[in-house]
Amino acid sequence: MVRALLAAGWAVTVSDLDAGRVQRLVDEGARAAGSPADLAGCDVLLLAVSDDAAVTAVLEGDDDDAGWLAGGGSAEGGADRLVVVHSTVLPATAVRLEQVARERGVALLDAPVSGGAERAARGDLTVFVGGDADAVELGRPLLDAVGSRVLHVGPAGAGAATKLANQLMMLSALAGAHEAVELAAAYQVDEATVLDAVSSSTGGSWVASNWGFFDATSAAYDEAGTPRRERPWSKDLFEVVEAGRSADLRLPVAALLSQVLADRVEAHAEGARS
Repeated sequence: MVRALLAAGWAVTVSDLDAGRVQRLVDEGARAAGSPADLAGCDVLLLAVSDDAAVTAVLEGDDDDAGWLAGGGSAEGGADRLVVVHSTVLPATAVRLEQVARERGVALLDAPVSGGAERAARGDLTVFVGGDADAVELGRPLLDAVGSRVLHVGPAGAGAATKLANQLMMLSALAGAHEAVELAAAYQVDEATVLDAVSSSTGGSWVASNWGFFDATSAAYDEAGTPRRERPWSKDLFEVVEAGRSADLRLPVAALLSQVLADRVEAHAEGARS
């Protein structure tokens, strides 16, 4: 996403736990921040961190840092300051942080994305945006730089809810595809054959057409040292279940998938690598 912003002509300051990743972006034209606290002077903060706790820590601080809202949000001209949360978080987290930000004169959008790393680099993501219409217009030039389809889906929390809905649909299809290829294999139909067969059939899906995506994504997470609990087939499903619980919804499929899918995805990826 930083590459897409740089390509669109934006001046970008980056902060990340991975110093190598920061250096690569600096080599491409970004500026490095020594720590999240060094971002306090930025008028716009885009967050793509691991989870709700990480988003909250950056914005509200922890034992070592007062948080961006404490420093950046109190500066003169704060009404034109904006936070865009690209992370996949709970709707309740987005709603609460939007209120906290608004009380400090800062606009906040929950704007999770879908499309993967390759589409992110070329600014071709789908962006689900929740928040006030004025805040959306304030952020639209940036959102248009990272996304080819920017959808304002509703008030604060709506972007987060739409992303979780997308994840539930995708991961349900992924679970079904894993069981389907296992069933076919039991009757001497290999994986490639069954995936090709369904590609022009009613069982076809984005998941089946992009079967290698999940193996490659798992490998990239392994290389980056991303804990398995933070990967979408684990974390996002638990967030779907929690969001449903908060809305007094019973989501039995999501609940089951949150218990069984992650191990299957990782095992398949390990098999593909071997």
